[in-house]
Amino acid sequence: MFFLIPALTAFVITILITPVIIRIAEKYGLVDNPKLRPHPAHIQNRIIPRAGGLACFFGIILPILIFLPLEKHLLGIILGMLLLLIIGIADDKLKNLSPFSRLTVQIFASLIVVASGVGISYFTNPFGGIIRLDGIVYTLSFLGIHNIILLADLVAVLWIVWTVNMVNWANGVDGQTPGFMAVAFFILGFYSFGLSLNGDQNQYWIAVLAFISGGTALGFLPFNWHPARIFLGFSGTMILGFMLAVLSILSGAKLAVALLVLLLPAVDSIYTGVRRILSRKSPFYGDRNHLHHLLLKRGWTHQQISLFYITTCAILGMLAINLSSSGKLFAILGISTLIIGSLLWLTFFGNSSEHSDPGNG
Repeated sequence: MFFLIPALTAFVITILITPVIIRIAEKYGLVDNPKLRPHPAHIQNRIIPRAGGLACFFGIILPILIFLPLEKHLLGIILGMLLLLIIGIADDKLKNLSPFSRLTVQIFASLIVVASGVGISYFTNPFGGIIRLDGIVYTLSFLGIHNIILLADLVAVLWIVWTVNMVNWANGVDGQTPGFMAVAFFILGFYSFGLSLNGDQNQYWIAVLAFISGGTALGFLPFNWHPARIFLGFSGTMILGFMLAVLSILSGAKLAVALLVLLLPAVDSIYTGVRRILSRKSPFYGDRNHLHHLLLKRGWTHQQISLFYITTCAILGMLAINLSSSGKLFAILGISTLIIGSLLWLTFFGNSSEHSDPGNG
């Protein structure tokens, strides 16, 4: 049970450092002020610090330095997180950077971690066998010899960028995102730990990294629970989404496990993007029609919505661990249909007409 010690360390570090981050955010204007930073998705009228990415960054980095050897994958992860932290804090300070500026930085952060050797070489075929993505390889001579696995690296970048934005879009009510992300990290941690017991020793350090990330999210949760004392901000949601995407690749390319665990926010993000495009709007311009907004309009509280997301992700996580590849596919298709039906019902039977505005989506 040694892997629980890094998780506990990350939890304690985050618990101790977050009050300090709150004071720093208040001192340097890293706050969410609805009067200075209007956005249709805002549901708070209070001035609240939004530099939670600093707490998440140190909550993850410090245990990594304590418990894990620094090799090229970890260096790529750390550099990618640092880049996301910088652009996120800049957005918190400057108020509403262009969504396309943030997207560009997300792509660069993904390229850094892919360049460190994190890639998707194959998918497990739900109907048997595997689907390989490492057939096309280019060799690049620059500061050494590097192999670019075209499809594997491209799919990895797309997966990381999409997951980062999916988590960002699901950050709507107090306690929602750190709650369900803690569940997702622990599910991936237990999954990788199980693989390590079956002989894949490389999965052990991946499990430790997942538990560190889960401990950080859990340590941040009390400060973000309603009424929140601090928000994750763009930096926090991007860092947590980035870590989940990378871990799902490292843990044997178990993208289906991560997708099933986060199926609720994933389907909501796809539905939202398609809905905005059909309305001739940019998918990166926000409104108040996400699932959590629709539930608020139906009278749900922050606590009820957060617990709903946390419980749903935990149930889907249990399914993800125990289902076969084909079982995961059918579960994803069936439950996605149910979620889309619920979103359509809530959209057409709720008052969801809001003006759009640039923001985090």
